[in-house]
This record gives sequence, structure tokens and C-alpha cells, in this order.
Amino acid sequence: MAEPILLRNVGVPDSHTIEVYMQRGGYQALPKALKEYEPAALVDLVKRSGLRGRGGAGFPAGVKWSFLPKGVYPRYLVCNADEGEPGTFKDRVLIEHDPHGLIEGIIISCYACEVNTAFIYIRGEYEFGARRLEQAVQEAYAHGFLGKNILGSGFNLDLIVHRGAGAYICGEETGLLTSLEGDRGHPKLKPPFPASEGLYRKPTVINNVETLFNVPFIVERGAEWYTSMGTEKSPGLKLFCISGHVNKPGVYELPLATPLRTLIYDYAGGPLEGKPIKAIIPGGSSTPMITPENLDVPLDYESLAAIGTMLGSGAVIVIGEGTCIVRTVERLAEFYRHESCGKCIPCREGTDWLYKILHRIEHGAGREEDLPLLLDICSNIGGKSFCPLGDAALGPVRSSIAHFRDEYLQHIRDKRCPYQD
Repeated sequence: MAEPILLRNVGVPDSHTIEVYMQRGGYQALPKALKEYEPAALVDLVKRSGLRGRGGAGFPAGVKWSFLPKGVYPRYLVCNADEGEPGTFKDRVLIEHDPHGLIEGIIISCYACEVNTAFIYIRGEYEFGARRLEQAVQEAYAHGFLGKNILGSGFNLDLIVHRGAGAYICGEETGLLTSLEGDRGHPKLKPPFPASEGLYRKPTVINNVETLFNVPFIVERGAEWYTSMGTEKSPGLKLFCISGHVNKPGVYELPLATPLRTLIYDYAGGPLEGKPIKAIIPGGSSTPMITPENLDVPLDYESLAAIGTMLGSGAVIVIGEGTCIVRTVERLAEFYRHESCGKCIPCREGTDWLYKILHRIEHGAGREEDLPLLLDICSNIGGKSFCPLGDAALGPVRSSIAHFRDEYLQHIRDKRCPYQD
């Protein structure tokens, strides 16, 4: 990638301040949006760009905006900065290094959606990022980019930074809204969807940090520029955060449909210590793992779905040879058990059983019937839990049994973990 776009300010001294942001071309898309576009035309522009939500679901952002019922006010926009899935840290980079880029994206998006009050819901662990956002919001008010009559346009917007308490379920949109309203962050039944009945039972748009961050660039450069990258159904740029057994873990900006092999070998420096790759989790810990045979798969929504996994948040976790898959999946199951809010039985009981069975297999007390039992429990969680957390817990379990059944059986028959010598 010759010219960084989304990461253009990362690494620049004081890039979090409004002075540096404006010196580097920031807040130029905002006056263009306010002067040259009616709100409906901006929604149409984002629709034509094909921008898809970068939080994991991949739903087209402009289409989501168009679901807001006409003539119903007030309406709200909530930026989902509750980045809680293991292996996912791309939004953190944007928040800490370029908070004004996010704020400009939020202002333009609010203008498009006719919103006058917006929130950034940021996870509790992102203390440093929250402070930078709060400072940036104050600077934006002082320069007239937030508040009353923004740049003389007659458009008003207040932006509030709200810190969560660090629960994974608050990244789910209805759990987030419940938490934002001051209640325990439990998910709600859908429908009604937030677009028609969200925060305070009013129409609400919820978008991820990276999604909103793309909007100023689409306004500045046009929908055709955006669709010139990636594929027809997965256009544009994507931030991939790669971790695990690679030499240069970090956040990399690439067009969608870039091969997985390119990300791992050309950008992340290849496998750590030159060891062969054993498995890859391609889109955050909830996505099914794949094996090195799929290294040439394009990193886009459709190509990864075709091989039985997902792009998700774009969080690639590389697992090298010598790593115990059972232990890896046990750790992930422990995370989802801990983060289950307990509202529904399939998730509350099922995630607990998944962890207990994986724990006993890893520690030499497994039985051969444990493998069909794990899959049976997965079947009783999948599609039956109240919110997506239950389904999220299943990807690593099912895919690891499909790809590494012999390793599970070795644990069971030898009554020990072969990697614990």
C-alpha cells in the first residue's frame, strides 16, 4: 500500500491534536459535506460507495442509515468503540492517534442522518483513548466543529464520550444501548431494530469506529474512488490487526481482497522463528479457524464465507506449529464463558459446559465421547441464544474439531497434553 489513507496520521507527532490534524488536511471534508450535500444526498453517496460496517457484521452503512423512519425525531447516532474481542485492536489505534478523524466522520454522518446528539461508547479498558477523545471533543467545540450552527450551516450537534465498564456484551448493539441508558448491559430482543427504536426508544444509528472513520474520505474523494479498491461486493480499504506467531504484529491498511498470504508474509514479517503455520483465525476469535491450505484466500467478506469462515473485524490471529490447539480453544472458551451475560440458558449453561469439557480434555481427563458431546452442545447453542455471543463461542470449537480431531484424540488417549513436556 503506497499511500496510507486511514493510517495517514499514525506515527505523526501530536497527531491527536486539532492543530496537527488540520495541518494535515483534516476538517476539509466537513465543510464540503455541509455546503455541497443535502442529508439524503450524503446517504446516497455512502450507499454508492458500498462501505460496509467494519465492526464484524459487514452490513452496508448507507443502507443502515436509510432505515431511519422519515420524520421521526429526535434520533441518535452511537459510535461503537467497545472493541472487546480477543485479537481485535484496530479501532484503538485510530482512537489514540487520530481522534479528530473519527470525530469528523461522526459529524458528517450525523448531518447525513439528521442527528443532533451523538455518543461515542468506548470500552472501559481504553482509558488513554477515552481521555484523548474527550480532549479532542473539547477542541472540536472550541473550533466550531461541534455545537450550535456548525460552520454557519444551521446544523447543530452535541457529542458525548461515554465510558463503558468493560463487558464484551456491550459491543453488541442492543446491549450497548441498554448500558448507555444506565442499565445493566443486557441485549434486547430484535425486532424492533435500533434504526426504528433504539436509544431512549428513538431511531438510532450504531456504527463502528472504523466505519465512521471512512466517511470523510468518501466525501473528499468520491464513491467511485472507494469502489475502485477491493471487489464489487467488498469495496474499499480495511484495517487488519494481526497478532500471534508473526514477526511484526500490528495494524495494517490494505484494500479488501488482499490475499491472506500477503498480509502475513509481506506485511507482518512471516511466521515467528520461521516455524510453519498451524492454523489461522481470520476475523477475530469468534470466527472459525482455517489451515495453511487457505493462505491464498482473498481477505473479503465473500471469499472467506466461501471457505466456511468470516472476515469479522479483520483481526487475524496466526497460530504456529508447536502450539496446542486444545489449550488455545480452552482459553477462548473460558473467555466466552466469563463474558456471557447470563440472560439466556443456551449461552449461560452452554458456554460453561464447553469450557469444562475442553478443560478436562486438556488436562488428561477427557473421554472419546467428549467430541460428539462438544458438537452436540454447540448445536444447542447455535441459533438458540438471545444474542450473537452464544454463536461467537462456537466458531473456535467446531472448526478446531473439524481440522484437528486427531490432536483432540491424542489428548484423550494419552491422558495428557502432548505439548506440556
